[in-house]
Formats: sequence, structure tokens, C-alpha cells
Amino acid sequence: MSGADRAAGASALFTDLYELSMAQVYVAEGLDAPADFELFFRQLGDERGYVLAAGLETVLAWLEAFAFADAEIDFLRSLGYFSESFLEWLAALRFTGDVDAMPEGTAVFPNEPLLRVRAPIAQAQILETRILNALHYESLVMTKAARMVEAAGGRGVVDFGARRAHGTDAAVAAARGAWIAGCGGTSNMIAGQRFGLPVVGTMAHSYIESYADEETAFRTFAAHYPETTLLVDTYDTRTGVLRVIRLAQTLGDDFRVRAIRIDSGDLATLSREARRMLDEAGLNQVRIMVSGGLSEHRIASLVADGAPIDGFGVGTDLVVSRDSPTLDFAYKLVAYEDEPRLKSSSGKATLPGRKQVYRQWRAGAMAGDTIATEAESAPGEPLLQPVMRAGQRLQPAESLAALRRRAQAQREALPAALRRLSPAQSQYPVSVGDQLQRLTERLTAAHRST
Repeated sequence: MSGADRAAGASALFTDLYELSMAQVYVAEGLDAPADFELFFRQLGDERGYVLAAGLETVLAWLEAFAFADAEIDFLRSLGYFSESFLEWLAALRFTGDVDAMPEGTAVFPNEPLLRVRAPIAQAQILETRILNALHYESLVMTKAARMVEAAGGRGVVDFGARRAHGTDAAVAAARGAWIAGCGGTSNMIAGQRFGLPVVGTMAHSYIESYADEETAFRTFAAHYPETTLLVDTYDTRTGVLRVIRLAQTLGDDFRVRAIRIDSGDLATLSREARRMLDEAGLNQVRIMVSGGLSEHRIASLVADGAPIDGFGVGTDLVVSRDSPTLDFAYKLVAYEDEPRLKSSSGKATLPGRKQVYRQWRAGAMAGDTIATEAESAPGEPLLQPVMRAGQRLQPAESLAALRRRAQAQREALPAALRRLSPAQSQYPVSVGDQLQRLTERLTAAHRST
């Protein structure tokens, strides 16, 4: 495994201390029976009507490569917490379990398991931190991107967020998730190389400032990149647009600039003024892009206002999901030795046993889900699919194009109320199967009586 892969979170050491502490007890006490852990979230984030499941490919790739390096075992030994026998167990450890999951891009709702791991309990316990990390962030940012694409109403949206993301891993994951959610490209070059994404971007204000005058900066850049986008708001947006028009008059038929970008100010007013000026100069083909602190609500406002904007560059709001930066994801034990387990803590109760989620459809639209025991029959399409058995993938990784098509189809099949940026009290119907309800009540009562 390369240093770059390990730096990207592929290390088996990407776990919390208490996971290893528990695993050591399991190993020492001979607790090695199969355990089932499920990952779900308890509540939708602010103003969210749905979440798009994401991060599965990250998890599967990590599980395939799962191994502790010699240097990592040496580090654990230096802590003085772990026995030599446990360290030897860790050194030989590989993932040998099973994984079932909802495909990436699937719309999911509270308490529905997105992913289930079945493996010897010590092994499954150690996986918690990385699995939660991947599915939480990637689902969060893919959902955020989908909201931005929805708000744009068919206009282009591109990812400019790498510099504001909370680390390089997050920036790359955000670019991938944004493209799956419907964005048109990314400025992030490593994401472009790694995933084959369209890469976009032209210049910063520093480029304009490096020249004695804006006109020379435009002329020089267009000489190197004729079909470019020129940034017009470094000094004064209207003057910047006038200089683009003068450049077009100077170059004549050789003028091939595709767009201008406005990064500040009253974007609605400035885009209207720029469109008028460009059209009066016969430059109807020059598009207008905007950027600068754009949220989905700001995008929706500009679209509703009829601003003549052809595309949006989004950054900070996307990669940190500024309005709703976390989801209440959990990875909980639901069965051990094939016996159902639950947690009944106030506000954090879980549903016991291995489960399946069934989705019903009506006239091509999602009509409601049922969370049921694995053995329970319920109407609808089962959403959890087998993806790994005995530590081996069952199918190669899906293409990003396939994931993008699924995410779009899922969004389009949602009830219209849930696609709104502020779905208010609208809720998607999710029920609990009769057998699962009875099992939950029986186990809860049993725990309270002991």
C-alpha cells in the first residue's frame, strides 16, 4: 500500500482507541462469534427532506486493503496498553466478513440501515470509526450538492470548494459526491485525475492584479486560452465587462471567450447589467457565471429573480455543508451469535436484529418504506443488497456515471415536497414491520425487568 493511500485514510489504524480496547477484551475472552452492526442516522439535518446514501465505495476499498502495517503495530506496542498476543492478532488481521448496503445515490430516511457488517465481533468493532467517517461525510456532502443542483433549475453547478474543505480527503470526496449529485465538474485536479471528472477553472483575482492593467491581463490570458472564462470583478464589474467587449472588438473573428465570471457584489443586478452590455455588443454567446459564498438558497433566489446567470461555482457551503454540517449517524450492534440486540437509552434507542428496508412505489414515485426483520416479508423493493462476502467484493465498483444516473432517478422519484429546499413538516412515510415492532417491545421489556 502506498504512502498516498495510507494518508488518504486507508490505514487500519484509522480507528478510535476504545475500539481497540474493546477488541482486546473480545480476543482475550474468546468472544469471536459473528456480530451484526448496522449504520443508520436518527434524524434528517436542518431543512432536509431526504439523504442520499454515499461512501460505500470508500468503505469497500478500505476493507479490501485492511491490514495493520508494521510501523502501526510498533506504535500500538509503544502505548503499553496492548498485550503481545493481541498485537500478533492485529498484525495478522484481515477483513473476512460480509457487507450488505444500499447502493450509492439511494435516497434514505431516518432509522433505515444504509449498511450492515457481519463479522467476528472484534473485527467488526474496529471498523466503526472509518465506516462512520466515510458514510457520514460523503452522504452529507452529496445531499448538499443535490440541493444545489435542484436550486439551480437546470443551470450548471461546479465545485470550487477544495481550498475550504476540512482536509484533502474531504475535498476529494466532496468533488466526487458533487459530480454524482449532478454537478458539472470540479476545480480539484486530484479528484479529476482519480475519478475522471471534468476539471474547470481559469483565473484568480491575483492574476489580474499581477498586470499593470486589466485589459492587458485579459488579452494575454485569452491569447494562451482562447476559449476561456474571464473574471471581471477585480476592480469594477461593469468596467471589466466593457474591457471584455473591447477585447472582442479588437480580436474580431478570433474572439472565442466563452464566459465571464462575477465573484462579488449584487449578483442579480450585475448579471443583468452584464447581459445587457454583452448583448448590445453582439456577444450573445458569452455566458455569465457567478460565484462567491453561494448556498442553495442564494442560488434559488437568483433563479427565481430571473437573473441571467448560466452557471454557479460553489465552494464553502458545499464542502462544509454550512447550514447543516452533521447528521446523527450511528453504527450499532444489532445481533450477536444470531441473537438480536438493542439499545434502549432515552433518545438513542435502536431497532434489534438484522433488518431489511422495503420501498414501495406508486406511478414511478416513492410511496413509503418499511423497516422489517430480515426474516419478515414486506411489500416493496428490498434496498439493502449484498456487496461483500468473506471479505471479497461480489461485483466491481460501479461507474460514477451509473451512480450519477441513480442519484438523479432517486431525486426525481421523491415526493415533490421533499425536494423543496425547506420541506417544512413534510415527512416521507417510514413504518416498522409488525414482527420487528413486537421484537423491539419484547427485548425492551426484558431489559427493564432484569
